[in-house]
Amino acid sequence: MKSALRNRLAEKMAGEITMSDSPGDALRKWRLNFNIPPGVLADKLEVSPSVISDYEGGRRKSPGTAVVGKIVDSILKIDEENGGRYMKKYAKILYSDFDDEVIYDMHDYDASISLRTLSDAIGCQLLTGNTSSRIYGYTIVNSLNAITQLSSGEFNKIYGWSTERALIFTNISTGKSPMIAIRVTPFKPRAVILQGITTDKIHPLVFELAAKDKITLLSTEMEVDRIIEILRE
Repeated sequence: MKSALRNRLAEKMAGEITMSDSPGDALRKWRLNFNIPPGVLADKLEVSPSVISDYEGGRRKSPGTAVVGKIVDSILKIDEENGGRYMKKYAKILYSDFDDEVIYDMHDYDASISLRTLSDAIGCQLLTGNTSSRIYGYTIVNSLNAITQLSSGEFNKIYGWSTERALIFTNISTGKSPMIAIRVTPFKPRAVILQGITTDKIHPLVFELAAKDKITLLSTEMEVDRIIEILRE
């Protein structure tokens, strides 16, 4: 019997692909979400890799619901064969009622890693604090959507299993809003990384709040999709 988690996740994936204005983009998104190379998915579906490429690139007629269902089932089977790593990750989001437009990615490590390792990997600039500490995970958050859609209790759930993590905030203008949101909640992350902003545009209050809460503050101009790709590696 298939689990409730699997069924709910499959319904979400299939629904998003079939209802999307760009089904190929939605299909690519979910394949990348599960870190599956196009050739691996093609093998599971017993089709040529060019079929996957054509679907994702919009060069082939959008797949019908039956084909989408088969693709989604294949993605989940591949993940199950690899221990269900990504299904477990999405369980945290699904059962917390998080929208994937709020949290782009969340991961908890089995063992701690150096914050410096993560920050170097995604081209961060250190703004205040230090990178000598260790973290147990990261969460990539759409700052504007999180602030407008999450209650204070829901906001706390972005910490996953440990507050010893890096919160990477996207869709920011000055960085002030996410730092204020953190300030008024009981939990504090080990580090905050502001994505897509140059240092000169960061509000001075951001530095003060980071120092008060003893949060290491960093920034990166790397694109969100590339950050997700690198961190999943």
